[in-house]
Amino acid sequence: MKIVVIGGTGLIGSQLVAKLNAAGHEVVAASPNTGVNAVTGEGLIEAMKGATVVVDVANSPSFADDAVLDFFVRAGRNLAAAETAAGVSHHVALSVVGTERLLDSGYFRAKLAQEELIASSGIPWTLVRATQFFEFAGAIAGAATVDGVTRATSRAIQPVASADVAALVAEVALAAPLNGMVEIAGPEKMPVATLVKLYFESVGEPKNVLVDDAVGYFGTIIDDRSLTPDEGARISEKRFGDWAAAQPPRAI
Repeated sequence: MKIVVIGGTGLIGSQLVAKLNAAGHEVVAASPNTGVNAVTGEGLIEAMKGATVVVDVANSPSFADDAVLDFFVRAGRNLAAAETAAGVSHHVALSVVGTERLLDSGYFRAKLAQEELIASSGIPWTLVRATQFFEFAGAIAGAATVDGVTRATSRAIQPVASADVAALVAEVALAAPLNGMVEIAGPEKMPVATLVKLYFESVGEPKNVLVDDAVGYFGTIIDDRSLTPDEGARISEKRFGDWAAAQPPRAI
């Protein structure tokens, strides 16, 4: 089966391409650096020829409100048109747990717009919503640190290993379309402040983390439901501490 992976050279995409190749499928790792650009449409028609499944795991290079919305809307429309022309029978996309609960965030508004385009495209579809990747903990910690002082909310987060997300996306890509969504999260529900503290400890730079619910998550106020999955989500087994211990020095 031919499968096109949009964002196929990124964190999730590269792992997904490897898994699907190992399973014996013809996989196209589609990204701007391989000549396929979903936002401009460059290379899409050629990449889609003969494809049965398209998996979109691409992310916007900018999280600015207007830029991220433009990225997901333009890419979504171009993908739908190219997939329709090619007769693609299943569109799979990676999204974020809690998307509809965080619409004060421009990023989450853009992800919801992407999801709505997928559901209205007429192409059978499945969404995989994931919580924040372990690999994103450094960015969360960096955003929480201003002028050397780290403040993070006590509200809950339930991070997950990107490898576990890639495995679920591969499973979904090879299954029948759901015209619905599945969720995945890690096994540990913890305050964002705890994750930030664990991150700094894991890189050998322990810091005092002040708990401050007013700082929210990248500037958006959250509660304990905002970033955590609904009942019935896939819960992976890998814990943050075990993942961090297995990383090369300074690689996380």
